[in-house]
Amino acid sequence: MESSNMSLLPLLLLCLVIATSASQQTCKPVAVPENQNAWIRLSEMFPGCWTNYTTHDGKEVHILSLHYTTEAPNMFTLNMTAAQPMHLIIITDSEQIIYTEAHANADVSFYVANDSNMEFRGTIVNVQKKAFPTDNEDIVRWATEKFGGVTSFTTIQNPMSIASTGREGTRLLPTGSNNCTLENEWHVLKHYLKLESNMRSLKSCSNQLPHSHTEKELYIVNIPEDVRIRHVSVHVISERQISLFLRGPQGTMWSIHDPKHTSFSSNNVILLAATSMMHEIPPTITIPTDSADAVQKKALDHFRASTITSYSEIRTKGTMVTLVLGNKDHTPVTEAAPTETTPSPPSPPQMPLLMQLYTSPDYRSPLDPNTKVQSDKRIYAEISGRTLGEIVLTIKVINCSVRSKGSCPVVRDMPFRPEVCSSTVCPNSTRVSFSLELLQDLASTSWDLECSVKLCFSEKCGDGGRVKRNLEVTQTYIPPPMACIDFGLSAVLGIAFGGFLIGVLLIGALWFIKIRTGYPTGLDVGSTTANLSRCPCSLTSKRQPVSNNPSPSENSSANASIGSTQSTPTSSMA
Repeated sequence: MESSNMSLLPLLLLCLVIATSASQQTCKPVAVPENQNAWIRLSEMFPGCWTNYTTHDGKEVHILSLHYTTEAPNMFTLNMTAAQPMHLIIITDSEQIIYTEAHANADVSFYVANDSNMEFRGTIVNVQKKAFPTDNEDIVRWATEKFGGVTSFTTIQNPMSIASTGREGTRLLPTGSNNCTLENEWHVLKHYLKLESNMRSLKSCSNQLPHSHTEKELYIVNIPEDVRIRHVSVHVISERQISLFLRGPQGTMWSIHDPKHTSFSSNNVILLAATSMMHEIPPTITIPTDSADAVQKKALDHFRASTITSYSEIRTKGTMVTLVLGNKDHTPVTEAAPTETTPSPPSPPQMPLLMQLYTSPDYRSPLDPNTKVQSDKRIYAEISGRTLGEIVLTIKVINCSVRSKGSCPVVRDMPFRPEVCSSTVCPNSTRVSFSLELLQDLASTSWDLECSVKLCFSEKCGDGGRVKRNLEVTQTYIPPPMACIDFGLSAVLGIAFGGFLIGVLLIGALWFIKIRTGYPTGLDVGSTTANLSRCPCSLTSKRQPVSNNPSPSENSSANASIGSTQSTPTSSMA
């Protein structure tokens, strides 16, 4: 019995070591000042709008919507001594009393709801309590009905101080509509206000050493179930291989921009925004809980990782946020002084494409960019693209064209023929071929061959951009065809008129000959034909007997012909 217990002891120790190492892989998130650290930056998108409206007496109409998180302090300072004449409406969703140290000039009128829990202290002159709604759309509608329009609507989370800059906001805008339509803004509007807020919507941690160089970084983003965020825009700027683990409440949408070198997995729908396709990727995993420890362990197990580069937990009042993940130079971003406005993330680039030309249909002889191809030949092209994360996209060629190089470029459409290539040989590429015959009669020999493509995933296609390649062409000698006389209209008319004249002359000549010679008077054409058919064909034919009693009418007219007829055989016989 004792020996069996001793044999089980190493197994128990091994399990204890494994459990201890597993528990050490996770980390405990802490609040991140200014919502950014070395690995992540969070920008919140709150509702807002701005117009150039002023009332008939020259006053602007501004609305401040204040949002507070549970851990934020419930006081702030409000300085409007340098403000332009305005009506300032303040609403808040806080259930606790908000203490406001306020100072303003006499041209600023404050408006709060009747049931507002805001308490003003300081040198405020004019504070009015009105029965108005606190919902964003409703308060804009109420202010429009009361004052004729709204100059601005600004949402601020956890404010610490709000001060007027003294500038006229309406003069910074071009003349336009006075309709203030709420939209989710990237930045808090600071044209007429100087703001300071206690932005602690982000908690984060990492168990990766600061200067460690792992082959693949693991980023985990967790949105707890009680948070209202429904759309997260993710921009990856790291140059290393990244594994991205995204967890959120049901209905959350993650838009991933430029996911190069990125593998991702989520319990929500992912919108692939690397190209204009905007493909939706369905959920790939199930995460039953939103606890930090459980989500981290699930991510480590899913990607078979040993360390966590960044675990982030987001809590904010807004419904839309943007995240920038990674650090190109791997230096803390907090060392740089924060600017007044957070710069917008760069626009996502198109999927990188490459076109390689070949001289044979077996695609084994790559064509050097400087090698000239005879214009009577056919060239073969393979267009390939890099995979986006773990998503395999197929490439479809839409159209191609060539453009000559020089001061006066010539553009020609380039017909192409798809070439068969199996998915195993061409997993992220497609093949087409071109005939260069249409370039035969063109003077230029240097061309840019360009094709526009579409990228397809799950039978859905979107614009994939264009790919270009240099092409050098040499003209093939073709013997000139035999020379042909080119008759113009005048030549044809001349020939026709000449033929007409010749015909007229020939007819005239024949008529002249007929007049000069003519036929015998006693013989017409019809009788001649009849008599010739009864004439003897040889000298052995018998002569027809002649009547001895001719009619009187025949004696006078036929004597000469009878005499001549009778004399002929006599002379012949003689």
